[in-house]
Amino acid sequence: MVDASDQTGDNWIEEFQNKNDMQRNIRSLIGYSMEATDGDIGKVEEFYFEDTTWVIHYLIVKTGNWFLYRKVLIAPQTIVKREATSGIFPVNLSKEQIRTSPDIDTDKPVSRQQVTQLYGHYAWQRYGGSGFYAGGSAAAFDNDPIIDEKIMKEADPNDKRSDDDLHLRSTKTIMGYHIHASDGDIGHVSDFIVDDATWQIMYLVVDTHNWFGGKKVLIETGKIKEIQWENSKVILDISTNSLKDCPAFDESQFNHSRSPNASLLNS
Repeated sequence: MVDASDQTGDNWIEEFQNKNDMQRNIRSLIGYSMEATDGDIGKVEEFYFEDTTWVIHYLIVKTGNWFLYRKVLIAPQTIVKREATSGIFPVNLSKEQIRTSPDIDTDKPVSRQQVTQLYGHYAWQRYGGSGFYAGGSAAAFDNDPIIDEKIMKEADPNDKRSDDDLHLRSTKTIMGYHIHASDGDIGHVSDFIVDDATWQIMYLVVDTHNWFGGKKVLIETGKIKEIQWENSKVILDISTNSLKDCPAFDESQFNHSRSPNASLLNS
């Protein structure tokens, strides 16, 4: 990730553009088909991320009529990178595994017990940090999902959060949230930029409307002071004047879904 404030001249711009090859905007991934080992599962509708780390832990997939159009949670680590093609996420799961997975209402907060049941069902390996979630590792793209010999049956004892306090948020929910700099409002969230190796959200795409000529700019998640979920507002720790130095958002630099050389889609 490149911080414009640490660069001079055009050097930081060139480095930022080079980083774009590893990053995608979330909107370009909505609608991707997800395919099991034995057929189509459905379409990607949204993503769940942890609001303390900004790492995406689940893709929310709306199944087809084979499963009554139910929505299911799929961890990024199940994606088989080497078999992926444009617009398709193949996963190392069967339709039967998904059909018999725990019934989780994606319109409600996901509890610790539900996540534990999900991991127990799929026998997903936990890795990274003290939590027991998937994601946050380049292995999510480079390898088949690793299966623990001992299926996880309880939450990580080092994770002290309460049952309903998993900090999991939907990208669809935060779209449209107002952005408030230290000295005033500047626009709203219109998209996200995610690193395709770690599944970490690196930037918010902010539509400035009338504040800066209506252009869209990229705000690092590290510049976010807090998110007021009850007020649908993102609070930044930088001023409106500082936003003038933020890189502009050009979707063509991040939407690599049609590129045959896109790292997300090739081995």
